[in-house]
Amino acid sequence: MAETTVAEVMSELAALEDPKARAVNERHGDDHGVNLSKLRALAKQLKTQQDLARELWATTDSAARLLALLICRPKAFDRDELDVMVREAGTPKVHDWVVNYVVKKSPHAEDLRLAWSADPDPVVASAGWALTTERVAKRPEGLDFAGLLDVIEVELKDAPDRLQWAMNHCLAQIGIEHAEHRARAIDIGERLEVLKDYPTPPNCTSPFAPTWIAEIVRRQHA
Repeated sequence: MAETTVAEVMSELAALEDPKARAVNERHGDDHGVNLSKLRALAKQLKTQQDLARELWATTDSAARLLALLICRPKAFDRDELDVMVREAGTPKVHDWVVNYVVKKSPHAEDLRLAWSADPDPVVASAGWALTTERVAKRPEGLDFAGLLDVIEVELKDAPDRLQWAMNHCLAQIGIEHAEHRARAIDIGERLEVLKDYPTPPNCTSPFAPTWIAEIVRRQHA
């Protein structure tokens, strides 16, 4: 499908529209009806096409944007483009894919992490915390863990949903990856009780930080 036009891709996406998939997605705040496995298969056909990716993003259609994120070259976007993309992502899935599939692979990730973490928009701030969680797990050198835990302790309880989820993930990751901070991370989680009663399916780990930390540490030592 080399040199595919936007119109051709939009036609393909329309053909993949599934009302059942849309109903499921809408329960999670997303507004597209394309099965993600089929979307990935289409991306595999298209291969990397940066110009097409930019054009698909510009349509503002969520399925087209998800596809764009799969066929783009993450390092081809400049810092300001990535900042705009996070701010206009709209739905949770598009936002998550911008951060995880594009920004994390960008040379601008650290600069954006610092800028976004302090952003007044809680959804943008959640992207900053997601990038911090990535560093906690993979590149912890230079991070101020005591400072991060101070912020989480003060702000987690009353943070808006998306930001709260991202900060809570960071709290759990600190407790899992860094034994010297584990007791404090667990203590913060136990006192704040954020996501303590979150409905968790069988065989899944609770997002309640103390339970999450204990389970993953147990597995690591099993």
